[in-house]
Amino acid sequence: MRKRARVIYNPTSGREQMERQVPYILDRMEQAGYETSAFMTRGGGDARAEARRASEDRFEAVIAAGGDGTIFEVINGIAEQEWRPKVGLIPAGTTNDFARALGLQGKEMKTVCDVVARGRTQGIDIGKANGSYFINIAAGGKLTELTYDTPKGLKTALGQAAYFIKGFEKFWSLQPQMTTVKYDGKVLEEEITMFLVSNTNSVGGFEKLLPQAEYNDGYFDVLIVQKMTMFEFSQLLRQAVRGKHLENPKIKYFKAKQLHIEARGDMQLNLDGEYGGHLPTSFENLHQHIELFCP
Repeated sequence: MRKRARVIYNPTSGREQMERQVPYILDRMEQAGYETSAFMTRGGGDARAEARRASEDRFEAVIAAGGDGTIFEVINGIAEQEWRPKVGLIPAGTTNDFARALGLQGKEMKTVCDVVARGRTQGIDIGKANGSYFINIAAGGKLTELTYDTPKGLKTALGQAAYFIKGFEKFWSLQPQMTTVKYDGKVLEEEITMFLVSNTNSVGGFEKLLPQAEYNDGYFDVLIVQKMTMFEFSQLLRQAVRGKHLENPKIKYFKAKQLHIEARGDMQLNLDGEYGGHLPTSFENLHQHIELFCP
């Protein structure tokens, strides 16, 4: 019996270019030996529900065609299932952080489809937090809210630059919060503006933000940004572009398999660019929990 694959695609991703690519993706998967069908998302939660159905029906592969939000929903749809299909990624969003970490961002459609068609997979870590799952990044602090406060129209028109514009606008309303981080028997208490709990080295289009991060080593890479002035923030951004930000005294950086973070006052959590609830939160790294088609 032929293997079955389900392509779950977001027609509005990548400046609304994905929909016209679907026939090529389907044909390429058929050539690779998969009986392939497609599902178009129409709103939030659609990709998650369809991925869950594909898992329950024991599909061999699920292809997430879209941006970071699409892969986030697909992972959440299959993470708790007994049968988890192999996952393929066709990137077409604004920043595509996870695709960037895999070396797929900016590649031609043929090249990306060939990665899936060749059938090579790797076990990929995912994180668990607040009953949800993330494949790339969990973040907290007012500055991180820009990923879901930035209007879709602005992201479509300007791409990554939209986040910088919104970030500088939002900085003036930031209120650093006293935060407690517990990890590996250690306790860190700091007044912070942001924290990142990451599986990869690519966050918000910055490819050197967490330079030691690996997506299958069983560890999170954790970066904490302490309270700072606007001048210090501007300096930090320039350092981050060059990969020199870890030298900044306002930065804390370490690895952990599990950690617990709580804040004094309300702090929202962001998972792969999506709303993820509020602190306190315990984070768990699920080592190589998903099989992903990789270069």
